[in-house]
Amino acid sequence: MTQFEEIYRAYFKDVYLYIRALSGSDEIADDITSETFFKAMRAIDGFQGKCDIRVWLCQIAKNCYFTYLKKSGRTDSIEDAALPELPSDEKTSEQRLIERSEAAWIRKALHGMQEPYKEVFMWRVFAELSFKQIGQIFGKTDNWACVTYHRAKNMIRARLEENHEK
Repeated sequence: MTQFEEIYRAYFKDVYLYIRALSGSDEIADDITSETFFKAMRAIDGFQGKCDIRVWLCQIAKNCYFTYLKKSGRTDSIEDAALPELPSDEKTSEQRLIERSEAAWIRKALHGMQEPYKEVFMWRVFAELSFKQIGQIFGKTDNWACVTYHRAKNMIRARLEENHEK
């Protein structure tokens, strides 16, 4: 097995899940993930190891996804992103309706959020990166990433509370 095959096997799922969370589509995630690894294979010699390889791959994936959005004329991708739901067999239809409504408000709040809060939140929640990895992406400390993430989370929480008061 080549070194790149090992990278592919180790990080395919992470990249796929990240793009799946951004796009809300299995088909788009398949296409973008394939394109990501194709580009990574061509550029692997240029990888300098200054960040975690997973971070590098997710950056490539994000760029591929944004290129896809520009080409397809879609700009509201965050609105369409499916937020993960906790599986449970005991949910009533009323509970599911409430959860869908909450997820829609979270997507709306996230869509309207300024950078870097939106991107830090997405890296943390959708790609499940550590604060250290997020800090590396932005050239900042892990403490900066942690503070920025918690501020983003508080912004979303405040917008949700505003929604409930209406």
